[in-house]
Amino acid sequence: MKNNLEKILWLKHNELKGDMDADEFRNYYFGLIFYKYLSEKIEFELNNFLKDKRINFDNAYENEEYKKELEDYSVKKLGYFIQPKHLFNQIIKKIKNKYYLFDGLDKENNIIDDLNKALKEIENSSKDQESENDFINIFRDINSKSENSDKNKLISKVLLYLSEIDFNLTTNEETNKNTDIECSLRETTLGDIFEYLISQFALNIGKLNDFHTPKQVSKLLAKLATVNKKNIKTVYDPCCGSASLLLRVGKEAYISDFYGQELDMANYNLARMNMIVNNVSYDNFDIQQGNVLENPKYLDKKFELIVSNPPFSIKWSADKSFLDDVRFKEYGKLAPKSKADFAFIQDMIYHLDDNGTMVAIVPYGVLFRGANEGIIRKYLIKEKNSLDAVIGLPNNIFNGTSIYTVVLVFRKNRENKNNILFIDASKNFEKIKNKSILTDEFINKIINTYNKRDEIEDYSHIASLNEIKENDYNLNISRYINNFKEEELDEKEIINKIKDANNEIKGIDKKVEEYCIQLNIKKPFFIDMDK
Repeated sequence: MKNNLEKILWLKHNELKGDMDADEFRNYYFGLIFYKYLSEKIEFELNNFLKDKRINFDNAYENEEYKKELEDYSVKKLGYFIQPKHLFNQIIKKIKNKYYLFDGLDKENNIIDDLNKALKEIENSSKDQESENDFINIFRDINSKSENSDKNKLISKVLLYLSEIDFNLTTNEETNKNTDIECSLRETTLGDIFEYLISQFALNIGKLNDFHTPKQVSKLLAKLATVNKKNIKTVYDPCCGSASLLLRVGKEAYISDFYGQELDMANYNLARMNMIVNNVSYDNFDIQQGNVLENPKYLDKKFELIVSNPPFSIKWSADKSFLDDVRFKEYGKLAPKSKADFAFIQDMIYHLDDNGTMVAIVPYGVLFRGANEGIIRKYLIKEKNSLDAVIGLPNNIFNGTSIYTVVLVFRKNRENKNNILFIDASKNFEKIKNKSILTDEFINKIINTYNKRDEIEDYSHIASLNEIKENDYNLNISRYINNFKEEELDEKEIINKIKDANNEIKGIDKKVEEYCIQLNIKKPFFIDMDK
């Protein structure tokens, strides 16, 4: 049922969005789904709160005796408040009445004004409260002007469609109350739907790892990060996108508090929504907006767990002033302007607590590129000595790029201080169309190999620090694991292929010559030469 609902919501989005830009529609679609969720959530919670009084939320709020109590209870428990008149179901009633009476909405019967009031009330209700950072401007990307009649009709269509969808919030709430769990996140219908839609938008828009890490990659990183760790105080992602990776960690272990920073405003809003629909309480997460390299929001904090999929090889300022920054100064060198990969790594290492584990996926080039990057890499290995494993992955596992990537695992106070484990999983994948998919079987093989620190022929190798020193701190996996299998060549087959290629070339030359004669132009020199 849940899988069908996910697919229905995705297939319907194409019909609903019309000519709207994919990025803009993404913001509306998630924002309106989130609004529906918040409305149904507050109705469920407040009706439950009023159960013994034998009165429902709608009626109680009309009574001055209950108003303040309901507002205070809701903001304390949920982080926000919505008046009954601004709930999703009330907006739907207005749409239906006007829609059927006027055969579409005109300027005098506009739903956008009512919607904007509802969304603004949610944001304002958190002001000066503990939840302010989690709700402020969260609907910023879907505020619309009421004069736009086309957008008014589009939003009305989306709202009407969503009103027919049952997110099963009540069932989830009742089930979760009676469930013993060993991780932060229970399975929720809407949480899973959100994740599915995020992945589909990422695939459809076709951008690089902008706001979403593929599900199987997230699963691998989360499992590596939580090896032998089941109760974790803090987890942090400095480039959190939609927070999908953070939430995946919450499905592997019990997390007390989630932290993240995200540059893009739309992704930042989506990350906060994603946290809330996955039942992470407002007081158990803190997502901040800004450039983590230029304007870090958590400079004074350390984290027990760090997971990240930072943007690959993007430019940054590399200003000389960063040589005085506590995150970079001990290395004596900065990552080059053209590639910020090591800047992200240095930032994460700085934030890692004494008992911490860090898992990041980065471009393969960080293993062997020289100049400043080579100096930083040598310092990380020789002086920091917290690099625990290097895991090579297949190419084509991300949207928008076919490059090979590598997972780096760092551990403070690690047990195996005299060596680093190398795993070459670059040939372990299932091909679906032009994408390489990490199946659960291949993920488990990586986790088991890492956990047991096994050496497997052509797959894994434990390299001593002396061996790495002899390689001048170059971590290119092929220096430590040689899994190249020489193929047997069929001489006859090769000769036949060459002959076929030559015949094909001659046929093409003949056609070119005919065209030249027709056009009365000189033949290309290579045709005469072949003759």
